[in-house]
Amino acid sequence: MSDENIVDLNEKKRSGEEWRRYLKLGAVLVLLIVIVVTIISNLFIVEQGEYKVVRQFGEVVRIEEEPGLSYKIPFIQSVTSVPKYQMIYDIPPAEINTRDKKRMLADHYVVWRVDDPQAMISTAVTLERAEAIMGEQIFSAIRAELGQLDFDEIINEEKSSRGSFNELVRDRVNEALERSNYGISITDVRMKRTDLPSENEEAVYRRMISERESTAQEYLSQGEAEANRIESETDREVQEMIATANADANEIIGEGEADAASIYNDAFGQDTEFYQLYRTLQSYETTINDETVIVLPADSPYARLLLGYIE
Repeated sequence: MSDENIVDLNEKKRSGEEWRRYLKLGAVLVLLIVIVVTIISNLFIVEQGEYKVVRQFGEVVRIEEEPGLSYKIPFIQSVTSVPKYQMIYDIPPAEINTRDKKRMLADHYVVWRVDDPQAMISTAVTLERAEAIMGEQIFSAIRAELGQLDFDEIINEEKSSRGSFNELVRDRVNEALERSNYGISITDVRMKRTDLPSENEEAVYRRMISERESTAQEYLSQGEAEANRIESETDREVQEMIATANADANEIIGEGEADAASIYNDAFGQDTEFYQLYRTLQSYETTINDETVIVLPADSPYARLLLGYIE
């Protein structure tokens, strides 16, 4: 018999044992890998500014708030992230009837936050559902508050009486959310704009134009009245100034004439005959011209002066 046909049973047994050992080692490595992957996949990080809500079979079992690394039970527990920071929800525009039975479209936004993530998850389940619930509450509050105002008070800032409108809506909605234990609250509500249904826009625009024209006419009337008052006051002041100036001028002229007469009297009083001669010569200037005919006695003083006989 040839040696090639002889099988060493001991060697074959040793080979089988090594193979089984390799299989066990491989199984252990696979198990270790599965365990490591399972552990890693069930670790989660709590970020700054968020809650991590751990749920088991749909029920909230714990809430992780502190930033860091945490762990959940594989296949049994799940993790949901809920923001700690404030969020903005843009409320879809809604049609509202005012107190005077007019329709308008109100467009608002709201700033809100999650105060109790466990209550929010238990009642609203998701952030989207929480926003929908909050939107319904806000629409109800806005409709109630704006329904107490006339249309002009809403669109006209000068006639508006809703000084604390946003605060009223915020407080009213927060009370409703707290009663239902939704675990959320509103920080602020703001009206972005108020629009009109298309069928009402033209009529309102015409009314606004008419009001503005009336206001402009009132301003023009007030300006014209003020201009007339100023002009009348100025004319009166000018007349008073002219009268005062004329009175002062007449007084000065009178004083000047008095001074002149006094000077004349003083001067002529020094030589009476010269004064009489001067006055006679002045009378000649006013009474005698080329056509003057005078009949006088030859021995009269007037004729003697005319003939040059001066004593």
